[in-house]
Parts: sequence; C-alpha cells; structure tokens
Amino acid sequence: MINNTKTIIQLASEGKRLDNRGLLDYRQPIKIETSISKSAEGSAKVTIGDTVVLAGVKMSLEKPYSDSPNEGGIMVNAELIPLSSSEYEPGPPGIKAVELARVTDRGIRESHAIDFKKLCIEKGEKAWFVIIDIVPLNDAGNLFDAAGLAALAALKETRLRPIDEKTGAVDYKGTTDTPLPLLKETLSVTVGKVGNHLMVDPTVEEESSFSARLTVATDKTGTISALQKGGDEPMTIEEVGQIVDIALDKAKFLRSIMDECFKNKK
Repeated sequence: MINNTKTIIQLASEGKRLDNRGLLDYRQPIKIETSISKSAEGSAKVTIGDTVVLAGVKMSLEKPYSDSPNEGGIMVNAELIPLSSSEYEPGPPGIKAVELARVTDRGIRESHAIDFKKLCIEKGEKAWFVIIDIVPLNDAGNLFDAAGLAALAALKETRLRPIDEKTGAVDYKGTTDTPLPLLKETLSVTVGKVGNHLMVDPTVEEESSFSARLTVATDKTGTISALQKGGDEPMTIEEVGQIVDIALDKAKFLRSIMDECFKNKK
C-alpha cells in the first residue's frame, strides 16, 4: 500500500478526502443484513463501503461466576482472517483482533445493554452466556464501527434456544420466540485525527495516517458507555469534546439505518 499520508493531510486541511467524501461523511452503501447463519442464535452482516463484517451470537449454558451467581455473562471474540486483508496471517489473535473484540465488548458491557439477571436459569448453577464472534470478510477500514453495528444487529435478532425440561440440556435444533433481554442499544463511532483535522469512517489508507483516534460508544439517550483511544499523539480536552459531539451525531445516523433494517423485518 502506497503511503499517501502527506496527501491525506493536505486534502483534510481543505475539507476533502481521496475518495471525494467530506471529513464527516460515511462511505456508501451502508447495509445491515440479518439471519446470515442458521446455526447461530443471531447473526448479521454489515457493509460500510467496501468494509464487510460478520457477527454471530451463540448462547451457551454455563455456571455463573462466583461474584455474580444470579447473572449470565458475555464474551466477544474477533478473528482477523487472511481472506479479509493481506496484512493478516493465520494463527492466534493479534493485537488488532484483541482490541476490536475489547472495544465491542466494552461498549455493550459498560452500558449494561443486556439484563444479565434475566439470563440466570438457576442461581449459582446455570445461566445463559452470550458469545459474540466477529469476523471481517473485507477490511477496507473502520472495523470498529462496522463490528459494533453487526454485533448490535445480531443481538437484536437473537432468540433463545429451548431447554429440555428432563435433561436440562439446550435443544440447539429447536427455536423459541424469546429475545435477549436488551435494555440499551449501544453503537460505536470512531473519529480519527489527521494533522489538525478530524474525520470519521476512515479507509485503511486514512487509518495509517491517523496520529490519534477515539472510539466513542453511546446509547439512544446519548449516554457514553465507553471510550477507547488509539494512536501515539495526545488529544486536547477541546478535541475530545469535538469528537464526542461528532460521535453523538453520527450514532444517530447509524441508528436510523439500524431502525430501518428492523422496521422492514416486522
């Protein structure tokens, strides 16, 4: 990949980008497709421009943690496969995959988006655990926002499996109409700093030109549940304030697309 950092910074100073977008414009199209996997309890595919990310939800009956015996739990995994980018290699998760999973996890967990107490089947013995797997099919930039959208869509679509009353085992071939007890719908928006300018929805080239970035997770009320900073350069209080304002505005935009997707499913 050719390093166009100087060009990207120069264009940003003029309010422009290599692909002719404005600094605060998302790539198009933005698409959310659900029911991608028949084996998952919930699944979604999100497309933002050329970036494509899959998210699947599996529900597993496990023993609750000792410090929360009447609650279920959540785990988020991310796998960056060579299919999605020539930059990735087979093997255990690297730093980028770990960060992608962590950012997605924190946005959901810290907002208390799921009522984990309602996932408890038997106190101290058995509870539902939500396992989210994130797999980019094509990394053309901004995996954080795409993964957040895909994870939320998959969670909204998730339906619990029936439990055999005699054996207590999960019937993975059966289905119910019981949705996950979602309390909040959290979405992430990532804003990067290029020179002295801020932009959203970066391409891979633009990401490599960022001196810093901040991912902001918010719910419908505008409450911030998580912040994740990347890059070496510090940010001023004023810049963080600007980024939060941008993130809140863009989260409304992304949420409208999500709402339209599920409105059409009814």
